[in-house]
Amino acid sequence: MQRRLYFMLPDIETTHQVVEKLLNAQVEKDNMYVVARDDAQTHDLPEAGLTEKSDITGSAGRGVTAGGVTGVLAGLTAMVFPPAGIAIGGGVVAASALAGAGFGAWASSMIGISQDNPQVQNYETAIRDGQVLMMVDIDPARVDEIRAEVESVHPDVVIEGTEARQPTSK
Repeated sequence: MQRRLYFMLPDIETTHQVVEKLLNAQVEKDNMYVVARDDAQTHDLPEAGLTEKSDITGSAGRGVTAGGVTGVLAGLTAMVFPPAGIAIGGGVVAASALAGAGFGAWASSMIGISQDNPQVQNYETAIRDGQVLMMVDIDPARVDEIRAEVESVHPDVVIEGTEARQPTSK
């Protein structure tokens, strides 16, 4: 499991320096994400994608839970009050739980895709003012090392968050 570090950098130039420093420290570019104002020149930086900027992942997780619970309740209700006298077994409960979880994930992710990631929202004002948000996914054992690398470029940086992240396959 990886950890995601969040930190603000004052400008694009400093961001380039930090990215270079992290690449030299063997952090893969696929594990770095940059969020800046729309008018900032970030074409050569590792830009954050939809999963980093939006709440799609969190929403889908909540949708799976809510849909699965709803599906189980619907299945149990059908067992207790069988429609048209048809005997219903446990397979229907399992199937309705899976269907509910799938529908919940889909519906919630459609909502989440249009909402900002709550973590990114915390930095919205600073981003609008020209600062750059950088997110880095790293092995937990390297948190202090990466913190020192970033601080060597920008000593005033405040590195926040070390939320757990599932590694993604790219």
